[in-house]
Amino acid sequence: MAFTYRETQIVKGMLDRGDKQHDIASYFGVNGGRVAEVSTGKCDYPNAQPFPEAKLPPPGSYVGAKTVFEIKEVLLEARELIEEAGNPEGDGAVAIDAIDTAIEKLD
Repeated sequence: MAFTYRETQIVKGMLDRGDKQHDIASYFGVNGGRVAEVSTGKCDYPNAQPFPEAKLPPPGSYVGAKTVFEIKEVLLEARELIEEAGNPEGDGAVAIDAIDTAIEKLD
């Protein structure tokens, strides 16, 4: 899938900043070939201006989808263990709420 105009600007800004192509690809969740296309000008918006560095996301490395999935699995297992330990009250309820909030943020 090709980058939008704005995404192309962000990619160019990240490249100008010196970010690694595989980090940029990870940030967008795309194959590194898409970033290479922008780098070489063989993209839909070769004349797009780079995004200003102050508006760019922080430099990578970025967490990939597989890692996010694995983190969610660990959180779900922890939640299950707390529930199986008995009637979750007090600290257990607080822990479950914290886990649920973390899972929501990952979705």
